[in-house]
Amino acid sequence: MLYLPQILGVVFFYCFNNRRLILRDFVRFCLRGFFRCLKVKCKINFDEASLPQKAVYVSNHVSFLDPILLFAFLPGDPVFALNGHLYRRKWIRFFMKTADVVLFNPIEPMDIKDLIAKVDSGRKVVIFAEGRVTENGGLMKIYEAPGLVADKSKAPIVPIWIDGPQYGYFSKTKGKLPHRPLPKMRITIGKPRNFKLKDELRRQRDHISNEVYMILREMSFEVNYNPNISIFAQLMKTAKVHSKKGLFKRPKFVEDAQRVPQSYKDIIIKSYVLGKYFKRRTIPGENVALLMPNAIATVCAFFGLSAYDRVPVMLNFSVGAQNMLSMCKTAEVKKIITSTTFIKTAKMESVIEAFKANGLEVIFLESLRKEIGLWEKINAFLRYKIKRVPHREGGSKKAAILFTSGSEGAPKAVVLSHANIISNIKQMSAIETINITDTVFNVLPMFHSFGLTVGTLFPLLEGAKLFLYPSPLHYRVVAELVYETGATIMFGTDTFFRGYGRIAHPFDFHSLRFMFGGAEAVKADTREMWMERLGVRVLEAYGATECSPVVTANNNIFNRFGSIGKLLPAIQYKIEKVDGIEKGGELCIKGPNIMLGYIMPDNPGKLVPLKDGWYHTGDVVEIDEIGFVFIKDRIKRFAKIGGEMVSLNAVDNMVRKAYDGMFDKDGGNFSYGVVAIPHESKGEQIVLVTNNKACTQDGIHAYIKSNAMSELYLPRIILHKDKLPVFATGKLDNVTLKKEVLEELSMAAALKAA
Repeated sequence: MLYLPQILGVVFFYCFNNRRLILRDFVRFCLRGFFRCLKVKCKINFDEASLPQKAVYVSNHVSFLDPILLFAFLPGDPVFALNGHLYRRKWIRFFMKTADVVLFNPIEPMDIKDLIAKVDSGRKVVIFAEGRVTENGGLMKIYEAPGLVADKSKAPIVPIWIDGPQYGYFSKTKGKLPHRPLPKMRITIGKPRNFKLKDELRRQRDHISNEVYMILREMSFEVNYNPNISIFAQLMKTAKVHSKKGLFKRPKFVEDAQRVPQSYKDIIIKSYVLGKYFKRRTIPGENVALLMPNAIATVCAFFGLSAYDRVPVMLNFSVGAQNMLSMCKTAEVKKIITSTTFIKTAKMESVIEAFKANGLEVIFLESLRKEIGLWEKINAFLRYKIKRVPHREGGSKKAAILFTSGSEGAPKAVVLSHANIISNIKQMSAIETINITDTVFNVLPMFHSFGLTVGTLFPLLEGAKLFLYPSPLHYRVVAELVYETGATIMFGTDTFFRGYGRIAHPFDFHSLRFMFGGAEAVKADTREMWMERLGVRVLEAYGATECSPVVTANNNIFNRFGSIGKLLPAIQYKIEKVDGIEKGGELCIKGPNIMLGYIMPDNPGKLVPLKDGWYHTGDVVEIDEIGFVFIKDRIKRFAKIGGEMVSLNAVDNMVRKAYDGMFDKDGGNFSYGVVAIPHESKGEQIVLVTNNKACTQDGIHAYIKSNAMSELYLPRIILHKDKLPVFATGKLDNVTLKKEVLEELSMAAALKAA
């Protein structure tokens, strides 16, 4: 008791001198408790004791609530660099009165220097990399300030991802995302990452911001990707967020050529009905084929099979009956789901007869109306109301079986898991945000992985509208429907884009926000035509069926014409040397979107996984200093002439340039195909196939001489054909073309010998 006055005096003295810190901790304690009552979760992905003394917290910016959330949950006593538009709000100033706040303009050099000084003194600073609250729910423009501060102060970047407030009333996404009073909120604080700019980038400010963007992009994928959820469970999760607008209104999200829009509720109930029907007639894990065009019925059948742990096998109906029978044999299919209307329209009655003759059961969706009664529909409605998900876990379970295009030989079955498809969707959403204001116009067939994952599942599982059209070849109809529906996003191939661009009215595609080209290289004249005539920038992406499919992509933030963009988040890569090629090498990749494996035609039903999970793309690439990938050629698209490697794609491009400006009678571009065939003395020789009658060896030789090109580029044989073989995507079928060339030349040789 004798020392009580002294103790009280020391306590009072300490409290008086540290009153700001004590008040700050008390305010943070109250805020943290309040937010936790609202179920705000904060996850720190590292041991707080290992956090460096100085660091730069870099966060996305989804609402005006963000600085208060970070003030409540971030460890330590960081400095908050807030832009004026935030700090002018009185309620933000009130709650952050005890925080260490500095006004910050990301384009003001002196403000950046002040932050560097604070970090150098041993402080941690919080910077919102976008400088403003997002208006679309995803990442917007990234300023270079966070990268400069981290680089100059030699401090690590600690990425932060805030998710949830964009659905609340403190965001700027009204009309784009569904708002509700108390959205679930998550704050994820990533591991510190050393940030050191490459010397060649120091004078390029855009590249500095790009490096920060890449870190936040990776963080976005890590937070939003759930490797264990099934595709149907992800659909239910998306529907829970987007299916209602107000108390009674249910927005329509899916429409097809029948022009009867459907809501998430409609799609899910129909999926339950079909899934329950097929559940009674199949066994768990059974492969069931879908022979259907782009239509709502196809979507419902796909989700119905997936919901009850059956595996949809997407049959390519453009390859003929024998190839489809081979696909069914490879995937060990016993039942095929199709539509009477589709079979009649496509004149495929003989295909159905072939299926039945080979012991396959064909189920027509139209006939199910008589077998599905009122109770099945009531049961499906009740399941929707209680949010019943029959199989919530997906992970490495088989989700879909597709087939390679056959550009390298006989088609192989590609087995994709739930995790493969969902990871690719989340990888895409990390680089390009879509929401309810977007309408994706999909003409790519669902038997193609580009059409299934990107064209169909991507918008459905991300909350955007979807319009399905069964054929990409109806150029005038597609252009008119894009105009009528006000579509904002479109996916396709160079072949189709050229067709649409030639005949469309300049205003038909005015609503497009962006469009991605894949499956084949987007040619420079295609990009120029769309930009100059239609005012739309065509972005190029790259992928393969084995990769679910997207591997790299450009976007509106980083785009370099001529490249296929940057690798998507969570994809590892290595470049393997290829004999005869000096620069670049074969791109090999590994990641969550890489398939489970192949099923080979000569070993039906047997899954063959990839060695160590690495997929060899077969494409020769170069990657520049900031991550843009450039395809130089395909390994199997080379000819070895007298020991020299000659790129067939380079020959193709040379011929197109030589006859640039020439058009066929319909005003379209001529078709060209280049293949290599065996030669007795030189190993191989180049054969050019075209429908351009004016194309001659003399003309090409003159072009080669005038442009000082190698004589090895001169095709030794030129064949004229009215039509060249192509796949359903419009991509040239080089395998079939080579077979036709060999057959024609062998017949010609036989006739000559006779």
